[in-house]
Amino acid sequence: MVSKIRVGLIYGGKSGEHEVSVLSANSVLAAIDRQKYELYPIAITRDGRWLPGQSPRPLVESQELQVRLLEDRDAGETAAVIPLENQRGQLLSTLGEHVDVIFPVMHGPFGEDGTIQGLLEIAGIPYVGGGVLASAVGMDKAIMKAVFLQAGLPVGPYLVYLRKEWESNPERVMAEIGSKLGFPCFVKPANLGSSVGISKAHDPGELRAALDLAAEYDRKIVVEAMIRGCEIECSVLGNDEPIASLPGEIIPCTEFYGYEAKYILNDSKLVIPAELPPELIQKVQDLAVRSFKAIDCAGLARVDFFVEAAAGRIVVNEINTLPGFTKISMYPKLWEASGIGYSELIDRLLQLALERYEDKQRNKV
Repeated sequence: MVSKIRVGLIYGGKSGEHEVSVLSANSVLAAIDRQKYELYPIAITRDGRWLPGQSPRPLVESQELQVRLLEDRDAGETAAVIPLENQRGQLLSTLGEHVDVIFPVMHGPFGEDGTIQGLLEIAGIPYVGGGVLASAVGMDKAIMKAVFLQAGLPVGPYLVYLRKEWESNPERVMAEIGSKLGFPCFVKPANLGSSVGISKAHDPGELRAALDLAAEYDRKIVVEAMIRGCEIECSVLGNDEPIASLPGEIIPCTEFYGYEAKYILNDSKLVIPAELPPELIQKVQDLAVRSFKAIDCAGLARVDFFVEAAAGRIVVNEINTLPGFTKISMYPKLWEASGIGYSELIDRLLQLALERYEDKQRNKV
């Protein structure tokens, strides 16, 4: 009898996308092939405590999506418990003895930004998704755009400011934004996901408030010119030879696809596949793969675009190296429409992680 592959499912974490991570982990828990994989959940609380063996299922069933210590960890039939002490140092030093590969369904800072990837690299454990470099570049919108421009990808006009610049000389910053980008414009923390801290500014008054808000979340602020067109997303899967899914369109229920539209109102529409001419679909797919390769990504990513179909114009907005992974998230839904179901997608990602790890073992130290 062939032994099962042991998968460590890390979720939760200190970012503002903690709740989304819990939902993603619960979806993976329910759909993973139990004939092939043994699942070991590893929860991380908002304050950074590691809770090996804590299943996401009771957190979801209680509708309280905060990782916390439960008296009954409820591993039962849903997950196996890693026999480790609840101390981060001990857990990390022996984690590789208990799992064969890690699936980090963690979004945003401390999960998608290269930090946990670096930790797993040091521990010598294979893991799903991009490496340290790709994860860090994909998380930092300012660096990401600079890399995309260097790779010849179409990027919209933008400016970058440090929090210190904004606080020390706000009038100069606002004047420069007004003259170079105009209104409306979008203001974003450089290193955050799920549209947390993002605002659309229609005038100088809203711009000032938007810059203040973004500065609460990051020391670096990105300001983008308004791009006309529909919001298109495309999923990418693979390592050195990635493939792209059919693209889908987001029709937000609010003025833009922000945190409220994504996670609170639930009235935004997803059109899959996007109603675009075949030549534009092909161009979106090509640009998605080029974006993936530009940051040297691996495993999975979702690339977001603005598309003006009438003019045939496409602008790359950003890449998400660990996108939302619930069964109804855009990344898996796009692959489902492209012929790869959710359970098969999990299997492919785990195999890609193992393949990439084996390839890296060929390197001379």
